[in-house]
Amino acid sequence: MEAKGRVFKYGDNVDTDVIIPARYLNSSDPAELATHCMEDIDKDFIKKVQKGDIIVAKKNFGCGSSREHAPIAIKAAGVSCVIAETFARIFYRNAINIGLPIIECPEAAKDIEDGDEVEIQFDTGMIYDRTKGTEYKGQAFPEFMQKIIQAEGLINYINSK
Repeated sequence: MEAKGRVFKYGDNVDTDVIIPARYLNSSDPAELATHCMEDIDKDFIKKVQKGDIIVAKKNFGCGSSREHAPIAIKAAGVSCVIAETFARIFYRNAINIGLPIIECPEAAKDIEDGDEVEIQFDTGMIYDRTKGTEYKGQAFPEFMQKIIQAEGLINYINSK
């Protein structure tokens, strides 16, 4: 499995309230949530993001509330992977549960810039910045996590067994 796309770059402490603002939590429809993804930190994100694009952020991505709506909105917006220096623990688990690939790699998170074209190999954890010609070794996805992502989430994975 792999992901490839253009990067949207953010800084430290991107919390769940800017990923999907609380005023939209009356909906649990992924398509509806996607239309408001990142709007409080990047009002043009939803107009520019294309299927396969990648979010890169610095420390503590997904901090704040434990709402599952945040990774759902990111995935439904078409983002194929999130790379960060670190993730908030609950966001990390929620992302895996809904099948959103995320990868911690401090070097990549610091060096990759907004607009770069990036490719990620999930089975090896390799991250390639095709714009700069650089590569980074992130954490490989264990086989069971790749199966959860391929099944589009933990519930689908369990139901397929």
